[in-house]
Amino acid sequence: MKRRQLIRYMASSVGTAIGLGIVQKLPVQAQTSGVTVRSLGHMCFQFTGDGRRILVNPFRPIGCTAGYRAPNVATDLVMISSFLFDEGFTDEIPGNPRILSEPGIYQFTGMQVQGIEMAHDRNQGRQFGTNVAWRWNQAGLNILHLGGAAAPITVEQRILMGRPDVLLIPVGGGAKAYNPTEAVEAIRGLNPRIVIPTQYRTQAADANACDIQPIEDFLNLLPDTPVQRLGDSVTFTRSNLPENTVIRVLSYQF
Repeated sequence: MKRRQLIRYMASSVGTAIGLGIVQKLPVQAQTSGVTVRSLGHMCFQFTGDGRRILVNPFRPIGCTAGYRAPNVATDLVMISSFLFDEGFTDEIPGNPRILSEPGIYQFTGMQVQGIEMAHDRNQGRQFGTNVAWRWNQAGLNILHLGGAAAPITVEQRILMGRPDVLLIPVGGGAKAYNPTEAVEAIRGLNPRIVIPTQYRTQAADANACDIQPIEDFLNLLPDTPVQRLGDSVTFTRSNLPENTVIRVLSYQF
């Protein structure tokens, strides 16, 4: 990312924060109500809390997602990291949610959302183009969804991302996202409190059309990091955040 773009992002972020008053102490309700994170398969998650429903990266069931249900759930806001044949599919989502798909800073019902440009492959985006990582604060939690990040995080991008309370990061590899080793490197650079792995091989995969690895290949690289396997959803609050990194694996309900 060019330095001029970084300066523009940071100036806009600070100005918006001052204008909204979010640099002040958050209300008690916003700190304690929490956010429920629900796995809808692959990279798709819904975040509910603070009076908002946010859906990130709905997909078309095909290839690695062939066995998942289409994530056609009611929502207020949709964030898209990339538009490929199996990614960024919104045609069947009910209602009329707002859709964000480009890097930049946005306002949504008093909340600031930031899309940070990254490469969607290991060849500077020349193969699969741009991936947008999404960063926002919901109910007092700093959330970062890296989408289909495949390139190392630059110093400039790390400044924009900050330290996530909840980091969603691809770990299964393939041509369009971090492999387990790359994911571990990104986690160490960002130092998140909670890691939710995304985009790894499950029973949903079409065996003949899926080149990503199972989650165990990632977990085996972090033997000293606490791991908890949960159902398809979990609620986080400001008060129950760990100081050191933990991993929470959300299990899709087939």
